[in-house]
Amino acid sequence: MNAPATTALDEPVRAALDGPHAHLAVRHGAAVRYHPDVAPFLAPPGDAAEWDDAVTLAGPGGVLVVRTMTPLDPPPGWEVVRHLPGVQMVLDDAAPAAPDAGLETLGDDDVDAMLALVGRTEPGPFARRTHELGTYLGVHDDLLGLVAMAGERLRVPGATEISAVCTDPAARGRGLATRLVLALAAGIRARDELPILHAAADNTTAIRLYSQLGFTVRSEPSFVAVRALHLPEEARS
Repeated sequence: MNAPATTALDEPVRAALDGPHAHLAVRHGAAVRYHPDVAPFLAPPGDAAEWDDAVTLAGPGGVLVVRTMTPLDPPPGWEVVRHLPGVQMVLDDAAPAAPDAGLETLGDDDVDAMLALVGRTEPGPFARRTHELGTYLGVHDDLLGLVAMAGERLRVPGATEISAVCTDPAARGRGLATRLVLALAAGIRARDELPILHAAADNTTAIRLYSQLGFTVRSEPSFVAVRALHLPEEARS
């Protein structure tokens, strides 16, 4: 396996937007974020000037999410909306998974159903073009439609994140999340990459499941939602 650089795992948003996901990046000056129809993530700004550039990307009142390993103290012109402690987990060893015929690859025609499932389960940020980040797999029920899915989100050199793992309440207890995560992990390992994922630190149910599947906690980042209050002076003039 081509091991990812430590910096890529510590700053996966910037590593993804400067690398495999450069085609999904929106930039202004030194600041870079995902296209708003894809994801709300902003690479952590390194100084006040980059925060000013980021205001232009967000727009007045716009909210962006910064994944950070250090305390975040945005300058004047920003406010912290939410601070969510999390964990980053990695799967160093994964046995090859047998093909799972019950899983379907999701695409453009499934977006409405994916958004509806996200609305029922709230797995985290998910927008109309989020599925463009990588492979998304799902399970359909004859009566309920799409009842479970998971997919790839942040992709950095040497590693890919598994995300949006969700199951409709009416279909829980059938092991669907396990099947989806293992299938995605197998696909990531087939590319000689490391499967990673993130979870809220207080989501003990998810962390327990991922631990049972072989994932281990690597680090404890935070996800901080920040709101841009106004444009910098030079942008308004």
